[in-house]
Amino acid sequence: MIRRQFITLLGGAAAAWPLAARAQQQPAKLPTLGFIVSTTPSAESERITAFLQRLRELGWIEGRTITIEFRFAEGHTHRLSELATELVRLKVDVIVAQSTPAVFAAKQATSVIPIVFPVSGDPIGTGLVASLARPGGNVTGLSLQQRDLGGKRIELLREAVPGLRRLAIMADVGNPVAQLEMREVQTNAQALGLDVVTAEIRRTEDIVPAFEALKGHVEAVYVAASPLLNANRIRINTWALAVRLPTMHGLRDSVEAGGVLSYGPNFPELFRRAAEIVDKVLRGTKPADIPVEQPTRFDLVVNLVTAKALGLTIPPGLLARADEVIE
Repeated sequence: MIRRQFITLLGGAAAAWPLAARAQQQPAKLPTLGFIVSTTPSAESERITAFLQRLRELGWIEGRTITIEFRFAEGHTHRLSELATELVRLKVDVIVAQSTPAVFAAKQATSVIPIVFPVSGDPIGTGLVASLARPGGNVTGLSLQQRDLGGKRIELLREAVPGLRRLAIMADVGNPVAQLEMREVQTNAQALGLDVVTAEIRRTEDIVPAFEALKGHVEAVYVAASPLLNANRIRINTWALAVRLPTMHGLRDSVEAGGVLSYGPNFPELFRRAAEIVDKVLRGTKPADIPVEQPTRFDLVVNLVTAKALGLTIPPGLLARADEVIE
């Protein structure tokens, strides 16, 4: 009886040994980061590279210490909800949402998984967070202060276009942040005595007719940043040049694509700082306890090639203050 019990125990232990050995050999499941991008891989390559580089510096190496699932909406905002739901279904540990619409889609998909936004035009005004100091819920990140910069951009545009009197504001009216920025810029411009018209964009097909309608009626165009307009930055600047209109943007990418001026936060720096927030979350800090950060570096970029093509002479004082001049 005792012998049979011993043999049974021995047999059970022997059967368990290979299982234990296999368990030790199998690597632990890596934390998974879901990354939702409203635009295209090429449009965000510099920023995503900065984000991944900072993650590596913090010890999070893709394929070794973390898994990353990228999802790109390619400028089609209506796809964001589907992409966010897909990441939630994968049970990712953190979601990085690259734009305000992407954050809304992620928030709708989950109230549990932490969400970090590298950029948001106005997280309080759009209701993403309760306050900058105490965001609450499962969302935190970095604010662009987009509305606050509208007045500064108007001043720079007036400096670049002497005698500016008639201004168009082009905005994706389906984007809540762009709507807020458009109203803010309109108020600032009118306070300075400018005549203002709005070019409301809802889809790519609206861009060309908008420029055709503006031709001969305004002297410059303020382009409110949004995923839709950023994805169409080449189209926008090509048509602006065709109808002889200088443009002001919030994104450096748009000036690289032929715009005249941009003024705004340094995006690669914001994405590096977003990686630091993701690091905190992966190490156990709740998003509700991480204050929303604000930009510390703002860049003025001037495209002299486009300015010359438009017959526009950029004042030396403005060029001297530029962080980058494209020649």
